[in-house]
Amino acid sequence: MRIATYGVLLICARACSLQAQQQPGMQNEWDIHQTLAAIALHADRLAPFVDQIQPEKWVAAGAPQAYVAQAKTCRNEVRGVAAASRELSRNPEKLTGALELLFRIRTLESMLGSLGEGLRKYQNPPMADLLNAAVAENLSNRDRLQQYVLELATEKEQEFRVADQEAQRCRQSISRQPSGDHTQPAKPEKN
Repeated sequence: MRIATYGVLLICARACSLQAQQQPGMQNEWDIHQTLAAIALHADRLAPFVDQIQPEKWVAAGAPQAYVAQAKTCRNEVRGVAAASRELSRNPEKLTGALELLFRIRTLESMLGSLGEGLRKYQNPPMADLLNAAVAENLSNRDRLQQYVLELATEKEQEFRVADQEAQRCRQSISRQPSGDHTQPAKPEKN
């Protein structure tokens, strides 16, 4: 009889374990650290490539001056993405840091797309193709970060909801207690 009971408990435990593994939830800490490291490494590899883009020479060929400022911003942003990824890896639970990094990546991708068009027209079309391919290499990491940000926001929202419910419960509990303002007779003053 005991063997049958243990067998049933073992089967139930195994089923619960499998179910827990299949349920979606927060990415584990190791995964997000790996994603952030991959984003930083990608940005490090992208920086020398972006440095080779020379929009200053394009202006002489009739390109808008805005490409020069855009290239400078891209150079700064690619280094900023690497630094922000490493910083977030130290404290991945920081929602504002995760959002900032995601926005920086999205902005950089957009700006590199525009810069790539100038690169194609004014400098080197095959180099523009390489730039587009290099940007595309990071899409899966960006998507994992985006999913993590959504999961983190959901978790923080749930924590806030629980804290708010607990605060409401405490307020109700305190409001139900009799007040301690019992009037006591005034003590006579000493003369």
